[in-house]
Amino acid sequence: MTPEVSASLLLDLYELTMADAYRREGIADRRATFSLFVRSLPPEWGYLVAAGLQDCLSWLQGLHFTASDLVAIDQFKIFHPDFLDWLSELRFTGSVRAVPEGSIVFAGEPLLEVEGPIAEAQLAETYLLNQMTLQTTLATEAARCRHAAQGRAVMDFALRRVPGTDAGMKLARCCRLVGLDGTSNVAGAARYGVAPSGTMAHSFVQAHADETEAFRAYARAFKEATVLLVDTYDTPLGIERAIQVAGEMRAQGIELHGVRLDSGDLGPLSSLARRRLDEAGFPGMTVFVSGGLDEYKIDDLVERQRAPIDGFGVGTSLGAAGGAPTLDSVYKLVSFGDRPVRKTSTGKATWPAAKQVWRRTDWSGDLLALADETPPGDCYRPLLEPVMHSGRPRSRGQGDLAEASALFEREWLALPGPLKRLRTPALHPVQPSAALLHLTATLGSGQPGPGAGEQQSRLRADRTRSASD
Repeated sequence: MTPEVSASLLLDLYELTMADAYRREGIADRRATFSLFVRSLPPEWGYLVAAGLQDCLSWLQGLHFTASDLVAIDQFKIFHPDFLDWLSELRFTGSVRAVPEGSIVFAGEPLLEVEGPIAEAQLAETYLLNQMTLQTTLATEAARCRHAAQGRAVMDFALRRVPGTDAGMKLARCCRLVGLDGTSNVAGAARYGVAPSGTMAHSFVQAHADETEAFRAYARAFKEATVLLVDTYDTPLGIERAIQVAGEMRAQGIELHGVRLDSGDLGPLSSLARRRLDEAGFPGMTVFVSGGLDEYKIDDLVERQRAPIDGFGVGTSLGAAGGAPTLDSVYKLVSFGDRPVRKTSTGKATWPAAKQVWRRTDWSGDLLALADETPPGDCYRPLLEPVMHSGRPRSRGQGDLAEASALFEREWLALPGPLKRLRTPALHPVQPSAALLHLTATLGSGQPGPGAGEQQSRLRADRTRSASD
């Protein structure tokens, strides 16, 4: 019988094998620092929205291998019983510094750094990467859709298409974080305080003998909250039938909310719907659209077609982050004992030592510095802050979703417009400090570290290739 296992086993096998090897060598308790960052941004992305920290801290705080976990590991016939005994007593006792959720970050900048016994910090690699990568990707894609809509409502319709219900819940949380207007995910709406959003499916219309009767039935049930789906059969005729039912309900003192389009050429159809609603005396009814939308299609409808659309329902592309379904995120050792270390692999070189990111208050650039460097000046602010100490979250690190959302709004307001562009966004300068450059040079190989110049060059090259393809 397969044992039930806990979330502590959400790790890659090599983390267990390395932990066992560290233990056998007698170095499992030696202090180490790991840095989690994104090597480079997707070609059309100018920024990232940091998300996922709360789940990371909760997992670290609860890290504990249960009896069932140990039985499951023992079934692999890889590890000596001494290692299982050692695992049974393991807890995370390290510390974490991180950028708060809702912060805007760029390539090469640590989203978080873990310091503690190397075996404990190593075991955290996969879970931390999973949560930070997924939620940062989802939050950034949601922010891009919000930007494309230019103040119009954006709703999360992705639960049925997102890869797994857990990811659907994370998406609902990210939508709350970056200020989307609602979600169709009932559990997500209840858990995270997002407005629930939904209309009807085509099946509701098909279940009635007559489209008009379907509209009447729905309007009787939901009154002022009614949004009628008008494209099941003939969209122009569906709009007329919706107007008819809206008139009938107005005679009863009830004003319907709007109509929804889910297929066809949404620009011209939304213009038709808006014109006919206005002509019929329903200027307050909204026009809502869905169906295969992403940030680029929203931008086209809003910016190029000037379509009179009040809101967008975004599904597949939001749940799968459109053209950037994942990020080039990594979790790398940067110090061991009292020794800074770096990786010098071609194309994957890393900066050594624990670090801090200092941002100019005017958003003109960031400085990637050693964590213990003197602050560069009054015109900079630090991004990473202590969120966990000795295995326990600090009050600031435990996070409040409303607080994180408020932070995002401040960051979003300050983020320069050229960095928000959906296509060929500006490049935000991230430069290494003189002390970081000096330390890197002392560690051999002669190769430069990754962030800053190399990251910006790679990103510029990626975008050039994308534009020429």
